[in-house]
Amino acid sequence: MMEHLRMNGAYWGLTTLDTLDKLEMVDIKEVVSWVMKCQHDSGGFGGNVGHDPHVLYTLSAVQILPLFDKINMLDIDRVSICALILRYVVSRFSRSYFICMTVLSRFILIKTSIVINDMTIVTAVFCCVGALAITGSLHHVDKDLFGWWLCERQVKSGGLNGRPEKLPDVCYSWWVLDFLLA
Repeated sequence: MMEHLRMNGAYWGLTTLDTLDKLEMVDIKEVVSWVMKCQHDSGGFGGNVGHDPHVLYTLSAVQILPLFDKINMLDIDRVSICALILRYVVSRFSRSYFICMTVLSRFILIKTSIVINDMTIVTAVFCCVGALAITGSLHHVDKDLFGWWLCERQVKSGGLNGRPEKLPDVCYSWWVLDFLLA
């Protein structure tokens, strides 16, 4: 009854073990083999073997493999494209998609209108850029283009919005200004 949640359960269980420095308690080959069996030809991952791919399970799989230094087993371009497609199938905006792309080190801000578009909220971008900063990967950010996107958040009243065509909000102003201070 819960087998479709296995990939997410594995992620949470394995990260808990990793936090407790007990990851060696699992059979690495068995876990990695199972994760890879959940991958579809499209590049995405299902929640378990034989289940349809989903952006959330793809995210979990992409987060599990680095725990064992096995991220190199992924065809990153194929997984990235699948995650992009699944993002649109699931919803027009999905934080799981952004997190997945960040983990794959393919979150190259603004260089493709697919990544940051009219539905992108500045708070999600903040989280992704923060993840890039933590991992020492800010070199992926096109700073000029990103700065321009941030400037476009300012509306006629002087306030800042979280995405195009939205009203200004002090909360979004904080997120945008934090970028500019960094």
